[in-house]
Amino acid sequence: MSTPLQSIKEAAEKKIAEALNSETLEEVRVAILGKKGELTQILKSMKDLTPEERPKVGQQVNEVRALLEEALQKRRAELKHALLTEKLKRETIDVTLPGKRFARGHRHPNQIALEDLERVFIGMGYEVVEGPEVEYDEYNFKLLNIPANHPAKDEQDTFYITRSPEGADKDILLRTQTSSVQARIMKQGKLPIKIISPGRVFRSDEVDATHSPSFHQVEGLVVGKGVTMADLKGTLDQFAREFFGKNTRTKLRPHHFPFTEPSAEVDVTCFKCGGKGCSVCKGSGWIEILGCGMVHPHVLEMCGIDPEEYSGFAFGIGLERVALLKYEIDDMRLLYENDVRFLNQF
Repeated sequence: MSTPLQSIKEAAEKKIAEALNSETLEEVRVAILGKKGELTQILKSMKDLTPEERPKVGQQVNEVRALLEEALQKRRAELKHALLTEKLKRETIDVTLPGKRFARGHRHPNQIALEDLERVFIGMGYEVVEGPEVEYDEYNFKLLNIPANHPAKDEQDTFYITRSPEGADKDILLRTQTSSVQARIMKQGKLPIKIISPGRVFRSDEVDATHSPSFHQVEGLVVGKGVTMADLKGTLDQFAREFFGKNTRTKLRPHHFPFTEPSAEVDVTCFKCGGKGCSVCKGSGWIEILGCGMVHPHVLEMCGIDPEEYSGFAFGIGLERVALLKYEIDDMRLLYENDVRFLNQF
């Protein structure tokens, strides 16, 4: 082997052995075997050799190239193995360590109460129906016997989206009660009706322990032939026993709602003290839970139902209220603050 080739081979083998990473190794390869590399330059200079010398030098160059390519491949494998070994040292997993626990979410107290409540009414043959949260004044007020300028509108002050030039009926607002769903179902004229309508409602209330501008209601409606106040009382008795406990009793107190006549507030015996009187029921033995009544004949008429042939009852339950009572929570705001320490109790 010629002296220049021998020198190139020895220098290249030294550089290959000293390369500490794949980038340096690639630089050595290009410097020796690349288009402008040292071996390539020797091949280009063969035109200056005699015809007898060219085959000999060409063979020697190819032998050196093969030796260096083999050395490069071997060193590349060594660097790859060293890199993997180092990575494994850094990323060693101790299989004896306890596994990491991932926090899993669960149902919100409101959702638990809603599902329990729906289960009770579905068991009594009710259908769950939902409707839009953004509603027309016609369904939210007028068809529920609350015409324009009615005092009940002040009691249910809400958030208006648009005021319609066609009149108050077409004003668009955030619904104040899920009774608007009942009006929509009655307008469809498919009788008999037996539904509950859960959902979020909105009123312009200040936030405190018992009020919020956004809360949830579950309203019920039954319309058919021969429906009486006794049916309403029996339905609410059954609901109270299944939701609050089998020994729970109900009491109806006269009240007034524009869309029902007669109307009543409903109390249940305190599930904490059994009616004896405690801090939960403020010593009375009774807790108010909802409002109800027989559907007003005028409401039936406006929805296209003959009040001489059909009658019905309706009731409205504040979901947060029954959740607060059932789980003995003293501040409604706790349900919406997303404090994990509070929510983990359910």
